[in-house]
Amino acid sequence: MTSHILAIGGAALPENLDNLLLIDYFLKLTRKKNPRVCFIGAAHGDADAGRLRFYAGFSRFTCKPNHLPLFARTPRDLESFLLEHDAIYVGGGNTRSMLAVWRDWGLDIYLRKAWQHGVVLGGASAGSICWFEQGVTDSIAGPLTQLDCLGFLPGSNCPHYDSEPLRRPTYRKLVAGGKILEGYAADDGAALHYVDGKLKGAVAARPRAKAYRLTRSGKRAIERVLPTRYLGKR
Repeated sequence: MTSHILAIGGAALPENLDNLLLIDYFLKLTRKKNPRVCFIGAAHGDADAGRLRFYAGFSRFTCKPNHLPLFARTPRDLESFLLEHDAIYVGGGNTRSMLAVWRDWGLDIYLRKAWQHGVVLGGASAGSICWFEQGVTDSIAGPLTQLDCLGFLPGSNCPHYDSEPLRRPTYRKLVAGGKILEGYAADDGAALHYVDGKLKGAVAARPRAKAYRLTRSGKRAIERVLPTRYLGKR
């Protein structure tokens, strides 16, 4: 059974919802005409704003949107709840707090099982880095830091590579110093598509959005731009 993860750098659901190319791509990975999609907004404490934007954006497509509450009346059988869906989309926010809540509920185990059963996983920002072994996070006040994540995907990840000024230099410094594993970064509007745990390629909703490979050579970080396929019309 094929397993997909779409790790989005950011801006998949922009404020005015004028560019939903990455959401369209995400839904098509299910290969279903009317996929059942679950939103998990624990990184923002199940805030109304994130959930409402999810429904507003995904309701523009032929799908059945749903959400998993973890701060109010959580379903008793989480494993069955997740496996009833064709795709799971994770919102942004505080990744460290999100992972702590997930682990307390056993959601890390159930998400891995869903992924292994072919449920498409994805998300932006926190919903991107959570799937990797490590990620660059702003969960703690002050400088950006390295965070150990779920490890579904190998290496590390850094979102918002072009939109937040400290992301690129911090990721490069962490890789160069061996403080984070080698990995991949994505601009807002770009996404890394993994199939069965291996990178298949990068796609973008903006013509100039890119994805990058970061490796370590001695005490230096080597950054390489990946071929990134623009999903819109040129």
